[in-house]
Amino acid sequence: MKTRYFVRRLRAADLERVQEIEKASFGKYAYDRNLFAEFFHNCGDLFLAAEGKGGGVCGYMITCARGDQAELVSVAIDPAARRTGAATSLLESTLRRLRRRGVTRLRLMVKWNNREARNFYEKHGFRRVRIVRRYYEDGADGLLMACRLV
Repeated sequence: MKTRYFVRRLRAADLERVQEIEKASFGKYAYDRNLFAEFFHNCGDLFLAAEGKGGGVCGYMITCARGDQAELVSVAIDPAARRTGAATSLLESTLRRLRRRGVTRLRLMVKWNNREARNFYEKHGFRRVRIVRRYYEDGADGLLMACRLV
């Protein structure tokens, strides 16, 4: 069953919770708090949080825009809230916000071996652009994907 999520701009007070979700999702490859603070400062209006019925943050999505191009930098959902619609809510809200800003193309990098994430993005209109060998810190290949927002 899909849950309804409220998507809003991240608040500084949410950064600790975002760090918890990040560590639960990416382990030793998690972004550190300083990087999240930098994204909060530089991409704040597109650093979004998803809240469930209880009001707590259960996921986040960071997108940075420059001109008519944007990059989805990171997304993570608390393991307990996965497959409930949180990522879809975040992505749909991000896409609406980008369209209102006149952004025409959104790109992202995803691990080549993360079939679930690749399928999620393809379902939402992203197409494969190219493979980037050994893109990730652990040596995994990345897949550059892009979506037209026009």
